[in-house]
Amino acid sequence: MHRIGYVLPEGFQVMTFATQSVFEMANLQAGRPLYQVQSYALGGGSVRASAGIEVQALPLTARSSADTWMVAGRVSPLAAPAEPELLRLLDRLAARATRTCALCTGAFVLADAGLLDGRRATTHWAWAEALQRRHPAVHVEADRIYITDGPVWTSAGMTAELDLALGLVEKDLGADLARSVAHSLVMHQRRSGGQSQHSEMLRLAPKSDRIQQVLEHARQNLDQPLGVEELAGVANLSPRQFSRVFTAETGQSPAKAVEGLRLEAARHLLESSRHPIEVVARQTGFRDRRHLREAFVRGFGVPPQAVRRQARVLRV
Repeated sequence: MHRIGYVLPEGFQVMTFATQSVFEMANLQAGRPLYQVQSYALGGGSVRASAGIEVQALPLTARSSADTWMVAGRVSPLAAPAEPELLRLLDRLAARATRTCALCTGAFVLADAGLLDGRRATTHWAWAEALQRRHPAVHVEADRIYITDGPVWTSAGMTAELDLALGLVEKDLGADLARSVAHSLVMHQRRSGGQSQHSEMLRLAPKSDRIQQVLEHARQNLDQPLGVEELAGVANLSPRQFSRVFTAETGQSPAKAVEGLRLEAARHLLESSRHPIEVVARQTGFRDRRHLREAFVRGFGVPPQAVRRQARVLRV
């Protein structure tokens, strides 16, 4: 059985606890206990989370043992740095573990312990610059969902912690079980580590439900033409009214927004699948490989092949 140990500082970000559901569901999906999850803290006993709830934890000592350590962070990592004793223990415990993971601002804890020196790492986008300034020896990549660098894993903030936990399950038990776990958790999409922390749907941020429905319709039908007439029909508006309302709410024309959704989906497929570029183009609504390349260079400044090569390097 694989032992997962959560290291919880006082005031830890409560979203961290949600990741334990990933391992719970993995056990349920497999039909047998594959993971054992325990919580630890300096001194043990009651530990208060950021939302005020209290968790009972085992005392973290030099004799504590886990195959994977999951290190939680605080909401404001610089306002309350980790205790020196915790840093000393993590340095020793990580050396005996299979892997050590930082969830969200837990990257500050690992970095303070010296465990990220010379490694690639990520954290919540709002704290990435602070992490880089505080630890110049760490190669901070601010726009990644999660990063694996040898035995050390780091995640972006909030829901990205779930993606890291699913990545651990996939590493341990295979992609099929990881997909089943994501399905059980009603996760809209299981994101690969190389993906951006920022979502095109969130960036557009329409104000009304009808424009939100249009964007969702477009996202689910990217392999279709998605002309203005079709999208206007979803919104129950005339094409002229629709174009005016859509642009006012999102700041983009319908065609530009749909291209952004196509690019985001194509990038995800390039990073997470082995589909030929022609297939990626077809599935995301681009006419052909050349059309996809033109859109990528215009949108990302690099061709699709470069994105795929970078994703392969990040997975090594």
